[in-house]
Amino acid sequence: MPRPIKWRRVDSIPSVTHFKPAGIPLYSLEEVNLTVEEVEAIRLKDLEGLEQEECAQRMRISRPTFHRVLESARRKLADALLNGKAIRIEGGNFEMAMRRFRCMNQGHEWDVPFEEMVAGAPSSCPECQSPEIQPVAGFGFGMMGRGRCRRGRKDW
Repeated sequence: MPRPIKWRRVDSIPSVTHFKPAGIPLYSLEEVNLTVEEVEAIRLKDLEGLEQEECAQRMRISRPTFHRVLESARRKLADALLNGKAIRIEGGNFEMAMRRFRCMNQGHEWDVPFEEMVAGAPSSCPECQSPEIQPVAGFGFGMMGRGRCRRGRKDW
């Protein structure tokens, strides 16, 4: 029996999901696929400059697993940069740290931590108690494109 999937926690979905060399049409380029959790590892370690132990804690994975995710991401980035390939960000096994909701009645927005979302989505706005609420696009649990997502949710 295979080992169960360990979901990696990420803070946000990247707003830009493609990068490519200038002057070459995307259709003529090979692509390298970075998963959302690989991008999160790069963000935490290389952009924020955190130690691997803290990065692993934030993503809720072991330090050796974080190291493997980070090395995979760096290898893919090096391949794309040195060999003139496009980079696509999609897929992976991850869960969002927060979920944002909007009140359709008065426009209020608020974040709900993942731990609370496991029990179920909120049923009303916390400020005006209106039941007319929706998740905000761009925030959510799960994946983009290929890959697996927690609880099968693709509603973002």
